[in-house]
Amino acid sequence: MAVRCQFESNNDIGVFSKLTNSYCLVGIGGSENFYSVFEGELSDANIPVVHSSLAGCRIIGRMCAGNRHGLLVPNSTTDQELQHIRNALPESVRLMRVEERLSALGNVVACNDYVALVHPDLDRETEEIISDVLKVEVFRHTIASNVLVGSYCAISNQGGLVHPKTSKDALEELSSLLQVPLVAGTVNRGSDVIAAGLVANDWVALCLG
Repeated sequence: MAVRCQFESNNDIGVFSKLTNSYCLVGIGGSENFYSVFEGELSDANIPVVHSSLAGCRIIGRMCAGNRHGLLVPNSTTDQELQHIRNALPESVRLMRVEERLSALGNVVACNDYVALVHPDLDRETEEIISDVLKVEVFRHTIASNVLVGSYCAISNQGGLVHPKTSKDALEELSSLLQVPLVAGTVNRGSDVIAAGLVANDWVALCLG
């Protein structure tokens, strides 16, 4: 089911939220309406909605990468933020700060619970951390020649939406890697930055209101 909402009249809800099958992070300072949509949709699945910032920023969807197994946050995340998130996450979820030059992890990592696509220039050590903490198989890849793989697709264990200029051959290759059906398309009335305008897990997708 797809549900519409927005963050302080901003269409890019994926910039301000990170949704997985075991938790949801939302940036602080949004309207009650924004939070109530998430809480209403996720309460039946017992998925906690965690209000937080990362490195003092609200754009948490672009700054972290995670799935039901783990959550990776940039090294600039404060101790206070880290402790707050740790206290709110399910115990089974591993939380780790990552020292990575490409620190906007949400832009350079796209993953579900089994597979991750990452920016071709990501540090080797970061790739190993992603594999270990998120329990995924990692592939260095581009989407429609874009290296910011985390920005140009939204994937779950059920399927995914990718950049509209992804060729048919590339779509088949990506679908084979991820082992889920994929379609090419846009969000927010024509935007190709898929992950900025859409968040999804295996049960619900939230997009522009």
